[in-house]
Amino acid sequence: MNDAATSSGPPPSPTLGDAMRFAFGTLTVLPVRLRRWDRAAARGGMLCAPVAGLVIGLAAAALGTLLTLLGSGPLLAAVATAAVPAALTRGLHLDGLADTADGLGSGKPADDALRIMKQSDIGPFGVITLLFTLLAQVAALSHLYEQSWTHGAAAATLSAVTARCALTLTARKGVPAARPEGLGAAVAGTVPLRWAAAAATLVTALAAATGALHGPHEALHATLATLLALATGEATLRRCRHRFGGITGDVFGAIAEVTGVVVLVVLAVG
Repeated sequence: MNDAATSSGPPPSPTLGDAMRFAFGTLTVLPVRLRRWDRAAARGGMLCAPVAGLVIGLAAAALGTLLTLLGSGPLLAAVATAAVPAALTRGLHLDGLADTADGLGSGKPADDALRIMKQSDIGPFGVITLLFTLLAQVAALSHLYEQSWTHGAAAATLSAVTARCALTLTARKGVPAARPEGLGAAVAGTVPLRWAAAAATLVTALAAATGALHGPHEALHATLATLLALATGEATLRRCRHRFGGITGDVFGAIAEVTGVVVLVVLAVG
């Protein structure tokens, strides 16, 4: 009888391993086996999203650095660096960016816009958005690698971490899902506000520490890049909530891509 009560009771609290598996299993293509797909595991997974970003960013930085040290030149290093996150996510974030651009650009009511976003093809708004986003990534990274391989590597890492921190903020309490199914519904509203704020604070501190490797001015510059990127991600979220009534998996991808590219552009402009 006790066994029956236990089996019918609430599931046990997720472990750190459950949270990491959720983060890496949903945000990367790394061979991670998901053991739990519930709201508690989603909360932990979204809190660990910046960790997944750190792994992706370090992998991108490693390839770009290797090519730079081998004498490839900054442009090829930038292209390779931009390609790694796309490969490690199967292009899902880029696909989400394109679908969200099509939905926003359609000018149609929420239900019709969501239907457009679910279609497998990419419309003109999506193509244009992808084109300019990738061009901005490569141009910014090329400029940073031209300064030094450390500038390029640090920017690639910080961009990936900040992009996934934006997902933590997007999954906070009070942000609804636009559909009753999918990744958006699984993670929407799972992260308490104070935990989301703590994650953003830690990532901002990481940005300052990363920039400090090149001096105090760079520490301030990296901090500003992170804050502006997170603010841009928040503005994108507000726009999507207004147009679609909530968030979807595509919106998550769009916010990650927008946030990441803003980090790179701001670092390149300074």
